[in-house]
Amino acid sequence: MASESERIELLTRRFAERGGRVVRGIGDDAAVVRGGGVVVTSIDAVVDGVHFERATTSLRATGHKAVASALSDLAAMGVAAGEVYVAAGVPADVGDGDFEQLVLGIEDAASACGATITGGDLTASPVLWLAVTVVGHAEGESEVVGRDGARPGDLLAVTGELGGSAAGLRLLNGDVEPSAVGAATAAALRERHQLPSPRFDAGRALAGAGATAMIDLSDGLARDARQLAAASGVSATLRLPDLPLAAGVAQVAAATGADPAAFAAESGEEYELLCALPPERLSEARAAVEATGTALTVIGELTDRSGPGSWAGDGEEAKFLDRQGRAVVVAGYEHFNRTDQ
Repeated sequence: MASESERIELLTRRFAERGGRVVRGIGDDAAVVRGGGVVVTSIDAVVDGVHFERATTSLRATGHKAVASALSDLAAMGVAAGEVYVAAGVPADVGDGDFEQLVLGIEDAASACGATITGGDLTASPVLWLAVTVVGHAEGESEVVGRDGARPGDLLAVTGELGGSAAGLRLLNGDVEPSAVGAATAAALRERHQLPSPRFDAGRALAGAGATAMIDLSDGLARDARQLAAASGVSATLRLPDLPLAAGVAQVAAATGADPAAFAAESGEEYELLCALPPERLSEARAAVEATGTALTVIGELTDRSGPGSWAGDGEEAKFLDRQGRAVVVAGYEHFNRTDQ
């Protein structure tokens, strides 16, 4: 078993520098990074038995997902990825080869987003966990998009497709047989859950096209739409039939006895972007997002919470409508009231 210093040496060899901001990275007591503009920071953590299961998730996928999920928060702010700091608790049964796979997954995610692993910490732990701090950069605060800028009359739109992460989890857990969707689609859905890709290009495109608010879909559309609406002081109405579903989601949902659209609305760890847009900016935003290789789909709109005819009350920031226009109850992931996605 390699020592801590030998494992740190492995990290130094494996992690590449990107972006030119890092003056001193791994190997000193602290990192030194060139400043300029505004700095955007987020922290996320994953724990074995809570966010993933080692029985069904490779260590390379674990490292990738830990970093990608944290970087997705920066994508939702419309900024560029910069530096990543990873603290890891590593149990004794993670051997040297396993540890290297974990490191490769961390570097995979950083490389895909143009980020640099700049530092962190290693400690022994009874279970595997990773705490990831990510830092993004923008030239000025006007370039950063928060959750709180949406206005009545804005449209709600989402990038990509939904439901793939929850469908992949059902397949990984053995709740649904791959034959329900076919081998190729099952593999794609499992990968969608284990190897998410933050929407950095789409986030920057939306910021440039006038998005007034954004949030990444980590806890599910049902919960994250409510968070965006609450932060902005508006009400959200979303149409379930308009949700863009990933291939195979309808079949997996049917196999579990769920409505496909509601299944997709409740699916956590999607890491797509939900944004608010003035109607007059929709065409520009859609073209900009499509130029990054993904779609932008309008799924609802925002209204005044206190205006005439408002339906909103406490805890009712968003409502979801079925094909007949009836309100449907959907729920997202709650970290301290945990059930499966």
